[in-house]
Amino acid sequence: MIMETPALLVFTAFFIADIIMVTIVQITFLAMWTSHYIDRSFIYPIKFRISLKPLPLIILIAGFGFNVINAYLNSEYIVINASKYSETWLYDTRFIAGLALFILGFIVNRRSDYTLYRIRSTFRQEYSIPQGGLYRWVSCPNYFGEIIMWTGWAISTWSPVAGAFLLWTIANLVPRARSHHQWYQKHFVDYPYERRVIIPWIW
Repeated sequence: MIMETPALLVFTAFFIADIIMVTIVQITFLAMWTSHYIDRSFIYPIKFRISLKPLPLIILIAGFGFNVINAYLNSEYIVINASKYSETWLYDTRFIAGLALFILGFIVNRRSDYTLYRIRSTFRQEYSIPQGGLYRWVSCPNYFGEIIMWTGWAISTWSPVAGAFLLWTIANLVPRARSHHQWYQKHFVDYPYERRVIIPWIW
């Protein structure tokens, strides 16, 4: 929650402060960005009653700083490219495909997170193998959903800043997914052999 909130506040603040000519496309981008970070900053921690484990100060500072810079760069690119994001962009294949991927990834991510929450609330004293949804095929569909979501963001904005953010997301989540997958295999002798790490049927 602490590390995610700056991404919401900074993006919104710079968007509102710098905007001159508002287009429906830019408003859509604002809605996409804030939908994710409102959920991550407030709804998810409150609804699922996430227990905040102490984090090293350096991680908190790094996460906070990254979100501030990333939010500013993404917001600034969208604002200064108002002419690019005219209403005709609504009919551009990149925008349509990107928005569809963003929504799909958002749903996959949230449903997968809810599955983990349900397990933790049911088996409070022990871990259990996640079942259902994309957990039938991969160990970390929540990460898979987030990668799909930010792929959609990068395509819909067609922004080098968003592309860089996507690459960072992949570099961050793929190793974590592999670590989780190996942990499941180590601790559950009956862990499904056919279940992949993060990409269904592939890896």
